[in-house]
Amino acid sequence: MRMGIRLLAAGTAGAAYVLGSHWLMTAAPASAWNAVAVVGPMLLFAAFVAWQRRRRVLALAAAAATGALAVQAWHGGGALAPQAIYLGQHVTIHLLLAFVFGLTLQAGREPLVTALARRVHGRLTPAMVVYSRKVTIAWAIYFVTMAALSLALFALAPFAAWATFANLVTPLAIVAMFVGEYLLRYRLHPEFERATLTQAMRAYADRSARHE
Repeated sequence: MRMGIRLLAAGTAGAAYVLGSHWLMTAAPASAWNAVAVVGPMLLFAAFVAWQRRRRVLALAAAAATGALAVQAWHGGGALAPQAIYLGQHVTIHLLLAFVFGLTLQAGREPLVTALARRVHGRLTPAMVVYSRKVTIAWAIYFVTMAALSLALFALAPFAAWATFANLVTPLAIVAMFVGEYLLRYRLHPEFERATLTQAMRAYADRSARHE
């Protein structure tokens, strides 16, 4: 029940952040503080998570980046234009996620999706292990592809088109990936026990806690 409430709260906050970011990027009066409002919350959240997991250097780096953005805005702007900062945030997040998924594909390590499936379903058949490894690869490719598309759109299309892709298309694409994989999973492997999103999130949280 608590996890469901947390997911609902996180989803509501996420939707508000996405819509607010899109408005600041495309409709709000131009201001150097817009970049602080858009990128700052993500950096502070990253700093909080890193600090909780005792990644002190990472936490301090994220906090310092937030401070640098605020100082730049205080002085009326700087070398980095807000649009470049937005692009950097979007691309960096996707490349970091690709790195996290890809790192678990190394020899001797258990793929991330396999580890999560094992925590949710318990014992996995060899076919399920193979499938979950392929899903891990698919997610890594997805994140790299999104980063590449982001760079291409930023370079070739109007900024408003890029902002729509980054703020609105990106979350919809993630949902499509989850739903598509869910449908494919139970079509190819009906032996998988049905698992809710809450169970999957709890498994991820438990795995993260074990690696702190």
